[in-house]
Amino acid sequence: MSESPDRSPGSLARRLRLDLSPLRESRDFRLLLGSGLITMVGTVITMVAVPYQVKQLTGSYVAVGLVSLAEFVPMIVFGLWGGAIADALDRRRIVIVTEAGLCLTSILLLVNALLPRPQLWVLYVVGALAAGLASVRGPSEQAIINRVLRLDQMTAAFAIQGLTRNTAMIAGPAVGGLVVTSFGPAASYGIDVATFLVSLALLVRVRTVTRSEDATPASLQSMADGVRYALRRPDLMGTYLVDIAAMAFASSTALFPFLADDLHAPKALGLLYAAGGVGSVVASLTSGWTSHVHRHGLAVIVSATGWGVAVALAAVMPNVWLVFLFLAIAGGADMVSGLFRGTIWNQTIPDEYRGRLAGIELLSYSTGPMLGDARAGFMAQLGGTRFSLGAGGLLCVGAVALMATVLPRFRSYDARTDEYALAERARRAEEPTPA
Repeated sequence: MSESPDRSPGSLARRLRLDLSPLRESRDFRLLLGSGLITMVGTVITMVAVPYQVKQLTGSYVAVGLVSLAEFVPMIVFGLWGGAIADALDRRRIVIVTEAGLCLTSILLLVNALLPRPQLWVLYVVGALAAGLASVRGPSEQAIINRVLRLDQMTAAFAIQGLTRNTAMIAGPAVGGLVVTSFGPAASYGIDVATFLVSLALLVRVRTVTRSEDATPASLQSMADGVRYALRRPDLMGTYLVDIAAMAFASSTALFPFLADDLHAPKALGLLYAAGGVGSVVASLTSGWTSHVHRHGLAVIVSATGWGVAVALAAVMPNVWLVFLFLAIAGGADMVSGLFRGTIWNQTIPDEYRGRLAGIELLSYSTGPMLGDARAGFMAQLGGTRFSLGAGGLLCVGAVALMATVLPRFRSYDARTDEYALAERARRAEEPTPA
């Protein structure tokens, strides 16, 4: 006779608790996570300082908006190229070199800020350079993480990364705003330089990860091969298309200043921006249950739908606290979607394609919010802030349902039976256990 499952409060707490085994078992993961967190704190402080300095120099809304535009093209181009070289060269060296390059960009911003007359063009050029370097760094860093952990730890690793990233995104803007308004842009850039130096000290301690002897040289052909591989995999295409659709329709952060005014709470603007991060942190801290889910494609569909529903409900809430609540729920749903998308990526993609596919992944989760802000602004011009927010949420639900319908292999993906997941587990079983 089988024992009945333990449904005690203690058992439930254990199932929900964040799985910290990647931190306990992998020294290299700890180093990479620490480096990434320190880098992000400094980067977020600079993200606050650059628009602030542009506003100081020009007083122009358009000039401030052009900062993001300057970063967009390098992100696209170098994201794909960064994936190609991650499959061809030493990934650890790529991460270290690009981190040093990012440190140099912050030094350039610092020098410019200390000039008697800081130059506006420097902010655009250096911003574009930094975006390109960060896009090269990302695929190699994630490909290394995939190799220093067991495959069954990847969901937990994504949850831990999400927790640290969103914690930085909640606290970073507050610290960055205080520093730049109290001490000026130069102080912000100086802090960023210091964080890069600490991060580099951690990165040089990461051990080199071996790569395939017949690694594909980086070229336009290898980039095209990566895209073709993704197109052959409906399960992978589902992760990209669902996320882009969800973000393009329901991501609406550009509306928050107007939404705060509609709620007669202009001082709550920071609260609205922080809501998604708060929800993501809660989702990360309670992510232990995700290791028991095997239908990852369906989980992405359900959580992306939840994101859209929560955004739509936020649009009709009567006060700022209820809007905050539903935006936080939306952020938590998005975090869960990200956990399962990341699990599919890291449990099924062969190492020889890992870098190139990481570049595509970077584009899939970076372009959606940018498209979403453009969509939100256009729809708000037509029908107002609440209309744009609510309609975007509903369009998200419809778009996700459409993707689920036209991509049945993504919807039915099961990590226990998927051919790519089984092949990757078999290959990794033959390798030494990562330390």
